[in-house]
Amino acid sequence: MAAVQATRVIGGAAARRTQRAQSSQRNAFLSQQSEPCFAVLAACAFFFLSAGAVHTQARRVVSIIPATTEMLFAMGAGDRLVAVGSYDRFPSEVEKLPRVGALLDPAVERIIAMRPDLVILYGTQNELRTQLDRAQIAYYSYTHRGLTDITETIRSLGARVGVAPRANALADSIERQLADIRSRVATSPRPKTLLVFGRERGTLRNIDASGGVGFLHDMLETAGGADVMGDVKQQSVIMTTELVLARAPEVIIELRYARGDDTNATDLREWNALPSVPAVKNHRVYMLRGEEFVVPGPRVAAATERLGRLLHPEAFK
Repeated sequence: MAAVQATRVIGGAAARRTQRAQSSQRNAFLSQQSEPCFAVLAACAFFFLSAGAVHTQARRVVSIIPATTEMLFAMGAGDRLVAVGSYDRFPSEVEKLPRVGALLDPAVERIIAMRPDLVILYGTQNELRTQLDRAQIAYYSYTHRGLTDITETIRSLGARVGVAPRANALADSIERQLADIRSRVATSPRPKTLLVFGRERGTLRNIDASGGVGFLHDMLETAGGADVMGDVKQQSVIMTTELVLARAPEVIIELRYARGDDTNATDLREWNALPSVPAVKNHRVYMLRGEEFVVPGPRVAAATERLGRLLHPEAFK
C-alpha cells in the first residue's frame, strides 16, 4: 500500500500496524499512510514548520510521506521532488524518483546527499530531525490528525514551496466536494458502521478498526455513517469478536489497500461466524479497495464519496 500508504498513518495502534506492515513489506508487502498504513495506513495530516536552515521557497524537496508526495503533485509542484519514500505509489511519476526510506528506516545519508532545501518527515522521527538540524536542512514535521487538517496541510505546504494560489485552489476544491457529500447525506439515517482497515487473513482475529478520532473516522462521519467505535477517542482500535458482538454494527466496511492483495469479496465470509450481528444478518458487509482510503491526501474527497455511495446510494443518484 501507500501508506498509509496507510495510512499513517494512526495513533498507537496505527504505529503497531505500520511496524507490522513495513516488516511484511521487507518480506513481501507493505500495508499508511498509506501510513500507510498503514505504512497503511497508511495513514490525517498537518505540518508544523520546524527548525532547520533559513526558510526560503523550497525547490529541492524530499518527501518520505505518501500523502504529502501526492499533495505536491496535485498542486503542480511535483517537479520540486528530488526523492520520495519507500512506499509512495501515486501518482505514477513517483516511480521515476529515488527512494530514501520511510518511517522506520529513513536513509539519512542519502537524504542529505540529495542536497534538499526541505525534507518532509514524520513527527516521530527524532533522529532524522537531529541529523537535518546538524546539516542545516529545513524540514516539516508531519503528524496524523483529522480530515480538516488535510486541506490545512495543502495550503501550508503550497505556501512553503511557492505555489500558494494553486494549493489554495486545490484545498478549496476538496472542501467543496466534502461539503457536497455532507449535504447529500444530511437527511439520511446514519447506520452504525464498523470501519475495518486490517485483520488476520482468513480469521476475525486482530481486527484493526477506526476509532473516534482521525481522518478515517471523519471520512466515515462525513459519508453519513455513525462510527460504532466513535466513543473511543483514539485513531484505531484492536477489536475482538466479543467487542464486535457488543457494538452490533449495522454496516461493516473493510478497506483493502495493499498492492498485490488478491483477496476478494469471498474473503468477507469469515464474518458469517457472527450471524447475530445486524450487518451480517442483513448482508451489509462490504469491501472497498483503494490506497486513497489510507492516504490522507488530495484523493480524500473521492474516497469519502465512495464511502457515501456505499452507505447511501440513493443520495448519489
